[in-house]
Amino acid sequence: MSIEKSELLFLIGQRLRKEREDSGISQEVIATNLGVSTRTWGKYERGETVPDAAILALLSNIYSFDTNYILTGVKTAPVNISMEEQKLIENYRSMDEAARLNVQAVGAAFAKSEPVKKVGNK
Repeated sequence: MSIEKSELLFLIGQRLRKEREDSGISQEVIATNLGVSTRTWGKYERGETVPDAAILALLSNIYSFDTNYILTGVKTAPVNISMEEQKLIENYRSMDEAARLNVQAVGAAFAKSEPVKKVGNK
């Protein structure tokens, strides 16, 4: 299924409008906070033009807009991980391929094992 550029621009504009309206922000306020004119913001919402990467980043940073949804129509699932999990991810990403394979093997072995239960005072 091929989508025409004009249709894609229109869909992106609709999603921008929906995100803005759901946030309760006026066009004037959002345009001012992003450093664009209200006229430019209106063009975004009408699908006449699209915001550049910097504007999309600001939308995400300032208003927590889901830029993946704006561009693709697919909502990003919120990810809630602990600081401990985040540190594990960072460590994993810093490893070379061989170390990653070892960690995967150890992780799989631990995931399949039964927890050790303490008996008595031992």
